[in-house]
Amino acid sequence: MSGIFNAMNVSASGMTAQRTRMDIISENIANVNTTRDENGEPYKRKTVVFQENSNASFDHILCNKLETYHPHGVKITSIVEDTSEGAMTYDPNHPDADENGYVTLPNVNTVTEMTNLIDASRSYEANATAFNASKAIASKGLELFK
Repeated sequence: MSGIFNAMNVSASGMTAQRTRMDIISENIANVNTTRDENGEPYKRKTVVFQENSNASFDHILCNKLETYHPHGVKITSIVEDTSEGAMTYDPNHPDADENGYVTLPNVNTVTEMTNLIDASRSYEANATAFNASKAIASKGLELFK
């Protein structure tokens, strides 16, 4: 039965990670036209960095030494800013225009963000499906003991 709970934990960690990724993508899209943050700079696109959630518990170490596959799930290690420069557009009437009339826009591409949002949404959906399958298997297993 612990294998079923392991599968649920892996799926739950994937759903949590993808939900955070969708939140960050939504923040990027919301700030696509933000030319000034609290530091007076254009908004910088953010991305989420994932890593395998390798637990160092005795059970995990023992299973690894016995060469038994033991899934770990995923965790978010950081949320980083994209340091690439945004496009410059000529708009001398804009309040953030430089002395030559150019405004530096955020480095957010809406098409890229929407593509990433679809990817994150599908990954979340796949994890939810796997979680529900694990839950159904556990439920059927419990029915056998009735």
